[in-house]
Amino acid sequence: MKPNTSEPTTTEPGRDAAALLLRLTLGPMLFAHGYNKIAGAGGLQGTTGWFESLGLKPAAVHARMAAGTELAAAVGLTLGLGGPLPAAATVGLMTVAARTDHRGKGFFVFKGGWEYVGVAGGAAVALAALGNGRHSLDGLLRRRSSGVRPALLAAALGAAGAAALLGLCYRPDEKPDEDLAGPATQAGTDQGEWDT
Repeated sequence: MKPNTSEPTTTEPGRDAAALLLRLTLGPMLFAHGYNKIAGAGGLQGTTGWFESLGLKPAAVHARMAAGTELAAAVGLTLGLGGPLPAAATVGLMTVAARTDHRGKGFFVFKGGWEYVGVAGGAAVALAALGNGRHSLDGLLRRRSSGVRPALLAAALGAAGAAALLGLCYRPDEKPDEDLAGPATQAGTDQGEWDT
């Protein structure tokens, strides 16, 4: 008799429950962010101004595109529809956010760092690996995909989309080199910045 050498795997109900929990966490959170870009305090005009300050050109197009992509990806994730494509959209969104808004601010989100976008992007790839599970529209339609390939597809499509967008549309304003300017030319800065 041959010994059982297969690795232990999560039971199907366990995978389905994990996928459902991940979808119901990530999808609504992403929807809230997309909705806030449209209906938050500054509305779409405020989002456009923010994107302009980040260097995304034309900012009005990118504000609408980001909000629409977040809302569509959120619906796909929440309902479990579209296989790894909503996960790829999430990876793309988070990659652009990491590069434009969170870069150089460290890890922790409370300091403006990439913690949130890293976790959201990683969770999206993990969901693509798990698959949407039985309790999803893909499950009802018997369109199930899970494993390394869908995870790699989500990561690669998201990263490629972000790279293309950044290459074509990311034009941040040039900032003077503060290290060369020195303290004498920075009269308006807080003195506390110079205390080391």
